[in-house]
Amino acid sequence: MVDISSKAMSQREAVASGQVIIGPDAFNLLVDSKISKGDVLAVARIAGIMAAKKTGSLIPLCHTLTLQNIEIDFTPNAEKNAIEIFARAKAKGSTGVEMEALTAVSIAALTVYDMCKSIEKNIIIEKIQLDYKTGGKSGTWKRKI
Repeated sequence: MVDISSKAMSQREAVASGQVIIGPDAFNLLVDSKISKGDVLAVARIAGIMAAKKTGSLIPLCHTLTLQNIEIDFTPNAEKNAIEIFARAKAKGSTGVEMEALTAVSIAALTVYDMCKSIEKNIIIEKIQLDYKTGGKSGTWKRKI
């Protein structure tokens, strides 16, 4: 594990995104709240929040930190029959919150997959990426593409 004890504390923020392509039947049932397992997006939101809080336990050598906030939002994309997932993590600390945001998106996506797999077998999770980060010595970074 990297020693961060000499790094200055600063406000940190990271935004990550990803998407789950679930096919037209599952997409329509999800949007109409008719998936038999329950409210997919509510469950995926809670799963993503819980995962972000446990990132340091899930990823070896990743520092455990105290999150000040984690927000997860979903945007249904009817053209792609996809659910776009966005996570924003915030903390004041000596290390960034990129992994927490990425973990939140990943687990939220896996939860959507799990809750829709009985309807659609050809589900694709893709484009999990860091979009923005700020704080610390390196300052602000934003994805250009």
